[in-house]
Amino acid sequence: MTSHTKSSLANADPARGFYRVAIVGAGSLKGKEVAEVLEQRNFPSFEIKLLDDDEALGQLEALKDEITFIQSVRAEQFERTDFTFFASDGVCTRRNWKQVEHSGSAIVDLSYGLEDEPGATIRAPWVERQLGQITALELEPGPVVVAHPVSLVLALLLIRLQARIPIQRAVASVFEPASEHGQKGMDELHEQTVNLLSFQQLPKQVFDVQVAFNMVARYGAQSQSSLTSARERILRHYRKLVGEHAPLPSLLVVQVPTFHAHAFSINVQFPEAVDLEKIREALSGEHVSVISTSEEAPSNVSAAGQADILTSVTPDSCDPKTAWIWAAADNLRLAAVSGVECAEQMAAGRPRGKIQ
Repeated sequence: MTSHTKSSLANADPARGFYRVAIVGAGSLKGKEVAEVLEQRNFPSFEIKLLDDDEALGQLEALKDEITFIQSVRAEQFERTDFTFFASDGVCTRRNWKQVEHSGSAIVDLSYGLEDEPGATIRAPWVERQLGQITALELEPGPVVVAHPVSLVLALLLIRLQARIPIQRAVASVFEPASEHGQKGMDELHEQTVNLLSFQQLPKQVFDVQVAFNMVARYGAQSQSSLTSARERILRHYRKLVGEHAPLPSLLVVQVPTFHAHAFSINVQFPEAVDLEKIREALSGEHVSVISTSEEAPSNVSAAGQADILTSVTPDSCDPKTAWIWAAADNLRLAAVSGVECAEQMAAGRPRGKIQ
């Protein structure tokens, strides 16, 4: 057993919880979501450190009915820490993760910064449960990279369909919100919207293209991000999660002028005509809500703040062998819930309580 584990247990307070937790990027949208989900799921922690870079230092945050402030990311902050969530950008994660690993803390990466590191695993507990996969418990697990929320949604829906009704082909258009680019993406969409209405110059530091009142399949040349790289990551994570259990969908990612939640238009083709009710029954289950045609259709607005994937199924008027799935899911909430569930599973492999 590592000295880190011994010291953590010696300082644990069973009356309040068992683990020390750190959130790197606590001032980010994902970081705030992780803190909220930890509280909602009653994660057994008795200390949560909120850490971030210079921009968020000293910022006050509510945590478990208490007000705390965000501190700087320093090596000593990770001493005797059991779980560290990286909700920062990938650059910050790669700059700090080694010192976290050296401290003995388990790592949950929501930034994708560690996805190419040896020993890192891409995980989505919802998909693992759907496939009946049992994750081996490890005393000192490698970094866990939380799968992209779009990969999670596509994997869960197509695996369920494939298990009941074989799929011939799937084509998905994904409508990406500004929050995938953090607070800076949200701010730029807001400022572009305001400036357009007042006939002022548009800020383009994040997207390098107009996204307000617009839809684009490619960012400007000066953008540090690209929709192509997002699509490649989604498909890469999908392959890791699904394997041979469902076909790989053809995928298009489009930036839309919304703030939160992904929306999906998924065209699924089958070898023969299929009753839509069978499709709805196949999709229904844990974490997926199938909305009837008499209810309000799923949207990024209705999905915001929810942990479920909202779906509706409609026929293709030209082909009885084809159906359309319209879906919406909160990208930040799904990522945070997946990350916390990964930590919960890893916690089962970490000793707790008094060591004799």
